[in-house]
Amino acid sequence: MRGFRTFWSDEQFERSVRRVLPRSFLARALLIVLIPMLVTEGIALELFYGTYLRVMSRRMSDSVVADIALSLDLMERYRGGGDRAWLARQMLARTQLDMQWRQGSRLLRTGSTHVIGPMDEDLAHALQAAIARPFFVDWLTDEHRVYIRIQLPDGVLSVDTPRKRLDVGQLWLFVLWAIGSSLLLFAIAALFMRNQVRAIRRLGKAAEQFGLGRDVEPIRPEGAREVRRAAVAFNRMRDRISRFVMQRTAVLAGVSHDLRTPLTRLRLSLAMLPQSGVVDAATLREDVVDMVADVTEMERMIEGYLSFARGEGAETPVELDIGALLDDVAMAARRGGARIRGVSHDADLMLEARPDAMRRMLMNVVENARRLDAGIWISGRAEGRNVVIEVDDDGPGIPAVQREEVFRAFASGAQGGTGLGLTIVRDIVRAHGGEVRLAKSEHGGLNVRITLPR
Repeated sequence: MRGFRTFWSDEQFERSVRRVLPRSFLARALLIVLIPMLVTEGIALELFYGTYLRVMSRRMSDSVVADIALSLDLMERYRGGGDRAWLARQMLARTQLDMQWRQGSRLLRTGSTHVIGPMDEDLAHALQAAIARPFFVDWLTDEHRVYIRIQLPDGVLSVDTPRKRLDVGQLWLFVLWAIGSSLLLFAIAALFMRNQVRAIRRLGKAAEQFGLGRDVEPIRPEGAREVRRAAVAFNRMRDRISRFVMQRTAVLAGVSHDLRTPLTRLRLSLAMLPQSGVVDAATLREDVVDMVADVTEMERMIEGYLSFARGEGAETPVELDIGALLDDVAMAARRGGARIRGVSHDADLMLEARPDAMRRMLMNVVENARRLDAGIWISGRAEGRNVVIEVDDDGPGIPAVQREEVFRAFASGAQGGTGLGLTIVRDIVRAHGGEVRLAKSEHGGLNVRITLPR
């Protein structure tokens, strides 16, 4: 046994199975449908052929042989010629058996010809058991009758039997029905499976083209529910990746432009520093302060770019207390000089999310309002299966026609930021499966509504 395992390992077995199985998903799916169907038809055929057909064939053969045996017994009792003729007429009228007596004849052959089914064997066995005389059964000469010849001491008894008394039915009719129904069901299954596989092939082709960096149109969801879900998920992934690539490309294009201004000021400040002689400490200190401010500004810009480019994919989601997070963000914003007018939230407001990303997202929203020196209200609540976080302020707000524009990279940097604050906010919210909307606040400024699914 151990040597067999060594010779025929699991890996070799799987390789052999893979070599036999077809490679396409459609062929394998049809094979999954075909094999159980053939097994079912085989079981049905065996049940019919092995039980019902055999039992009925034996009963019918026994009935015909019993009539023949009774007629032979009567012939032995009544040997007159008129009696035999009367008996033959009665048997034909009562049992449909046409009996003819051939005086002095001899059988040229014995046994039975063969047909499909158990009828021939059952009739031969019944004749051997009940009569125990030489006989010959002809199943092939006439398709409607069976000819039975029995050798008696003084002649041959010829019995022409209607085939319907011995044959349950044409076996090929059942086989044809089984094969025909299987082919019909297989054709219907093939039609449905081809439609399902076509949707999977289209999804695979689109994924391959998109992986090669080519522009792919959104896939129309079709097929089974799971395939439609896969198509919808692919379309969402395509939109996210396309948006990610466009935003990162815009960031790379804007980095050099944004850093050029402080670098130019820094270069000019360095060029204007006295190269020799006595240097006024107050003047030098003023130039140093300006250069430090430029360096600080560049550090802030670079940190914003890195935060945006880094994304939040590496952080593991955990069960997060949104109420505690809002309180923490409000406290940190107050320390930074923000005018937090109110914080409210539901108790036990939990959400599975990335803590650092959520904190960074909320801090960016609050920081945008702080730069305007506006009063800020923060709230959180549950709405159905979603968690809704709102940040309101009493600042100047944003016109409705510009609210979508500010989510683009570098479009929101007019208040002294890097232009990535709201872009990062939307990225983080969408990475959590949510959405962010801007509207007019009831306090007169801007309302930032963040909806996250639980």
